[in-house]
Amino acid sequence: MTVSAKTKSTTVSVQNQGALPQVQHIRNAGMVLDMDWVRAVEVNTSAVERRCASLPGRRSVKKDYQAAWLLKAITVMDLTTLSGDDTERRVNRLCRKAMQPVRPDLLAALGMEGKRLTTGAICVYHEMIPAAVRALEGSGIPVAAVSTGFPAGLSPFHLRVAEIKASVKAGAAEIDIVISRRLVLEGKWQELYDEMRAFRDACGDAHVKAILATGELGTLRNVARASLVCMMAGADFIKTSTGKESVNATLPVSLTMIRQIRAYHEVTGIEIGYKPAGGISKAKDALVYLALMKEELGNRWLSPDLFRFGASSLLGDIERQLEHHVTGRYSASYRHAMG
Repeated sequence: MTVSAKTKSTTVSVQNQGALPQVQHIRNAGMVLDMDWVRAVEVNTSAVERRCASLPGRRSVKKDYQAAWLLKAITVMDLTTLSGDDTERRVNRLCRKAMQPVRPDLLAALGMEGKRLTTGAICVYHEMIPAAVRALEGSGIPVAAVSTGFPAGLSPFHLRVAEIKASVKAGAAEIDIVISRRLVLEGKWQELYDEMRAFRDACGDAHVKAILATGELGTLRNVARASLVCMMAGADFIKTSTGKESVNATLPVSLTMIRQIRAYHEVTGIEIGYKPAGGISKAKDALVYLALMKEELGNRWLSPDLFRFGASSLLGDIERQLEHHVTGRYSASYRHAMG
């Protein structure tokens, strides 16, 4: 079964597939660092801000269409817990939520009864990987692990590489690494390339998401150039933030990174994924990001192998909005707990 929604001339679909297989496209092998291309990258900040300011008003969806888009948002969500007090029981509850993200009665009311709907992945610290792998066994939902001295990325380099290898060995299918921000701020692009290349090699068959921590990179031009260098070095995804910075995902940053993904695809033919993370906690914000991806990159990038939300509280708000769509009433947040 497919639930479809149309907004003007656009269509979004939620397929009854649950989590998609890990590799739906050719992986990014990277390329030789092209400094002429990197130096040529510039960003018109005013134009980017105008484009982003106009998006929420131009792309709004209502009623059944909105419900379908929100169901799509769930399928591309990395349900995340990255707290110092994480326990195996908390991770187990989160994994159960990932396998059944929306209450069965709501799914039935939306015409999705008996259809398999899951989040895109579970994202945890290294220590919680075994618990997550056990809880998700047989579900097809991958485990993503943050690595390389997350969130600051300032531990010794050999330890960051070893952490990646340990997480892959423990069962993580995706690794979210953090780059060294100082290399971007100092314009040391070759060193950033070499670092990212080493992280990519250490991941082996696991997909690697490069976290740029865009709130700490100073300018959109730095964001664009760092995005391009990481893709050249083999990143399968580029990701905005750790969620721990004072400024995390924003629409201007997202547009800047997405445009670099498009440019890289035009030159190499390789599809790179995008993950906004941090600060996306409301259903209406998720809709805007989905619209941005569709307009800039097309339907292909509305799948979990190429787009993810890094989120912890977003799912609860989406479920509240779905209940309002079904019943006409908003429910209390505690009725939509994460586990």
